[in-house]
Amino acid sequence: MNDLTDFIMANTVLYQLFIALVGVLLITLLVRVMRKSLHRYVKDHSNWYKTRKAVNIFGVVLAAVFLAILYSDMLGGITVILGVASAGIAFSLREVIASIAGWLTVLVGGMFKTGDRVQLGGVTGDVIDLGVLRTTIMETGEWVNADLYSGRIVKIANSFVFTQPVYNYSTDFPFLWDEITLPVKFGSDYEFTRELIRQVADDNLVDNSEQTKAHWNSMVRKFLIEDATTDPMITLSVNDNWVEFTLRYIVEYKKRRGTQDILFTNILNEIEKNSDKVQLASATFELVNAPPVDVNVKKGAESGSWR
Repeated sequence: MNDLTDFIMANTVLYQLFIALVGVLLITLLVRVMRKSLHRYVKDHSNWYKTRKAVNIFGVVLAAVFLAILYSDMLGGITVILGVASAGIAFSLREVIASIAGWLTVLVGGMFKTGDRVQLGGVTGDVIDLGVLRTTIMETGEWVNADLYSGRIVKIANSFVFTQPVYNYSTDFPFLWDEITLPVKFGSDYEFTRELIRQVADDNLVDNSEQTKAHWNSMVRKFLIEDATTDPMITLSVNDNWVEFTLRYIVEYKKRRGTQDILFTNILNEIEKNSDKVQLASATFELVNAPPVDVNVKKGAESGSWR
């Protein structure tokens, strides 16, 4: 009798294992068919990425439900085992649990999404993948100037959203305030220089004017924030060496380096055209007049040697 019972139990376990393998295989094939079918209709890269992620999550959930139904008669024993081991599992997998919680927080709270430029865990870059445990970032900056890609792909645990600030460059206000400074020699026409810089800023930043105002007005309505001006601002300061003009302006977060290049190029061209009114200063030293050199040669009184 015991042998027959053992044979039936063994066959039952093997049968359930076979059904589980077949079921998971069919679900995997279903997910692949869904991805190929949806790829024909979803052409936008960002939307396709989100659709592919959703289909993958659907497949995982469907497989989990199928296995839970298949092994429902064993759930009682599994529950007891998990209850005993829950304390050890929670301690050993605390980082994994925190990362999963961080992933849910990002999805539900809208902290950032794929395509956003963020600073997370001390790394700045564009989010290229949002996984359950880790966020993948294409790094910008570090050993290259401005906001250009460095070429490194960084994976950061999602648990960082609970322990460090998350800087988002592109969600509600996809613009940044930036500044360039110009050292000008004392004695230049300061009012003319101010108007020269203002004219260059107005000519080259006009495309951002309406967009930035619309986004900033939306920010003011959404948050308790000062209704600051988005127009270019020019200020003057003085130090021991020169007069310093600072141009403060708003630029799209991905165009910071290119905008600086355009502004500097046009300002320098205008200054060279009006060198009689304004000249740039530098930290070089100019030798105006060499001091006289007096050399005294004394003859030794006793030894006859020169000193």
